[in-house]
Amino acid sequence: MAFKIGIDVGGTFIDLAVVDQTGKTRLYKTLSDPTDLAGAVLAGLEVVGRNEQLTLSQLLKQTEIVIHGSTVATNALLTKTGAKTALITTAGFRDVLNMRRGLRRNQYDPKQAPPDPLIPRHMIYPVEERIDCEGSELMPVNEESLNGALNRLKTADVESVAVAFLFSFFNVAHEEYVGGKLRKAAPQLHVSLSSDVLPEVRLYERISTTAVNAYVTPVLARYLESLQARLRETGFAGQLLIMQSNGGVMSSDVGKRFGVRSILSGPAAGPVAGIRYANLYGLSNVITVDMGGTSFDVSLVKNGDIEITKEMEISGYRIALPLVAVHTIGAGGGSIVKIDSRGLLQVGPESAGSSPGPVCYNRGGKRPTVTDADLVVGYLEASKFWGGRLHLNTEAAYEAFRQQIAEPLGIDVVRAAYGAYQVVNANMVDAIREVSVRRGHDPRQFLLVAAGGAGPIHASAIARELDIPLMLVPRDASVMCAVGQLLSDLRHDFVRSYLTPVERLDPTPVNNLYAEMKTKAVETLLSEGIPRDRIVLSLSADARYIGQFNEVEVPLKGDQLTPEGVKELVSDFHARHEVLNGYSMPSAPVEIVNLRVVGKGIVDKLEIMKPERGQNHGRGDRPVAPTGYRKAFFEGAFKEAPVYDGLRLAAGSTLIGPVIVEQETTTVIVQPGYKLTCDDYGNYLVYREDASLEESVSALKRGA
Repeated sequence: MAFKIGIDVGGTFIDLAVVDQTGKTRLYKTLSDPTDLAGAVLAGLEVVGRNEQLTLSQLLKQTEIVIHGSTVATNALLTKTGAKTALITTAGFRDVLNMRRGLRRNQYDPKQAPPDPLIPRHMIYPVEERIDCEGSELMPVNEESLNGALNRLKTADVESVAVAFLFSFFNVAHEEYVGGKLRKAAPQLHVSLSSDVLPEVRLYERISTTAVNAYVTPVLARYLESLQARLRETGFAGQLLIMQSNGGVMSSDVGKRFGVRSILSGPAAGPVAGIRYANLYGLSNVITVDMGGTSFDVSLVKNGDIEITKEMEISGYRIALPLVAVHTIGAGGGSIVKIDSRGLLQVGPESAGSSPGPVCYNRGGKRPTVTDADLVVGYLEASKFWGGRLHLNTEAAYEAFRQQIAEPLGIDVVRAAYGAYQVVNANMVDAIREVSVRRGHDPRQFLLVAAGGAGPIHASAIARELDIPLMLVPRDASVMCAVGQLLSDLRHDFVRSYLTPVERLDPTPVNNLYAEMKTKAVETLLSEGIPRDRIVLSLSADARYIGQFNEVEVPLKGDQLTPEGVKELVSDFHARHEVLNGYSMPSAPVEIVNLRVVGKGIVDKLEIMKPERGQNHGRGDRPVAPTGYRKAFFEGAFKEAPVYDGLRLAAGSTLIGPVIVEQETTTVIVQPGYKLTCDDYGNYLVYREDASLEESVSALKRGA
């Protein structure tokens, strides 16, 4: 087969990265349609087919693999449009889910209300049963109690059920028994067992993660079934894979069971691509930013390792699975600009999305957005937006800012639009500080990789504010997450809790648990079509000082735990604790909490290729003339800035800011005091005017 396709479905655009049999990559951007996402994906694929001079059916018959990231599960959670869900839990623990941890997100706001219950109390059914803290059965499942819960479920019009019993991560028998009874009594129900979703210590986190899975999975499953059916009807016989939040991919069959694994699946691919670009320059510390139409996503990669977190909350709901640590704020091209109750300029988090979209789209939008601001200050060219397929209405954007922002504030329209540009930049700077400074990292020691259709417009100003010496804008910046999906391996995370002090640790039962998880990892990956010789397993353990609440994940160096390996594990724990928390206590006793196995199925990776001659190819000593000049607002005044076609820049071409570089789906703004160099791969490197590219790269290597 000829093609591999990465598809990232966002709130405003659908991004597609298409690789043919020669390794050549082509990039596409089409409008999203939240009311019919599957139809919008097919419409995007039709655009690909026309460009390849193929019908949609011909394209799909020649497509080997489609890797798909989406916001379906995320949006179901954010907009409270998931399945009607019930919870069956141990009697006496009915209120654990909705009591949460009893903490307010803002401890200084006594009026702050908790999020609405994902599962209301009357839909939580306690069942008498009990497994003790060592996995022994104290009380079997009470049949009368269970049947009462089942009878109430039948009359509640429930679509999905979560089952989470006390200490089920030590003994799954009760959950599996109840799951079997549920499936037999109501085969149409989706059933989520906590022992399948997250067999890990901490009751609230486990119940919450299982509840989220039960809530979003039916929505994702319906979407995937619809998409698969329409793909098959059109001739697709290849493999559909789903991007996961942990930076790997999974089969669509697994996705239909574990929708929670696809929360933030689109942004999770960003750092996967970002580290590949950084490696071209021997760099391993990266901050990736992706500014699309609705959101601004930030991730950090340290020493080549994508930061993973198990402490994620989405809209106030706890998800304790391993997820790429993506920090997201409502700051995209469609983010609405308004005056708040204090009379101050506010940008986002509300977004105009793709429908009605920014005012300048002429699609019915009435409220000014970041895209309208970028147009008013001259950073965007009305006739060239999206390759000229969408002509922007500058006058409408100007008038919206005049009426709704400038006149109420008593300022000039351009100043109002530039103020919106500065406010959204400040929001994005703070988001980057959240993943770097507030976690003990110096952003000046990281390469900034700027992506998204709107990202490169703002990233140069962000880099200047944070004093980051080097920024890279990929040639495929506007669809970087779709490209990242084609760089991702299949991945599955397995965990088993095993609480014991290290001094009493017996490697034999530990290795038995590792063996069970390794077997399950191999079986899962084999079922997804990965050959055994391309399966890689890695082991780790969560450890902490006795009395601590939070653990530190420590990788194991071998494929099992030996007595010598236990000593090495403790030594590595102290060192890692020092790095993460700034201190260690070598004399303090240590305990193991969880055992983890990551199974990866290694796939052939998209190769970052040099462009064909005529596109970013040639020598920089043969300068390319600008396509024109445009008045753009820099440092308090309009300046005549040269405008270049990015695809005509030769490798090594260097431009001094202020300058504007345009591609079909993105625009790069180079601020005064900075310059841009086009590299051999067609990427753009932006750095200080008083430094050379080599000096900027060396500064990052020294900082690392």
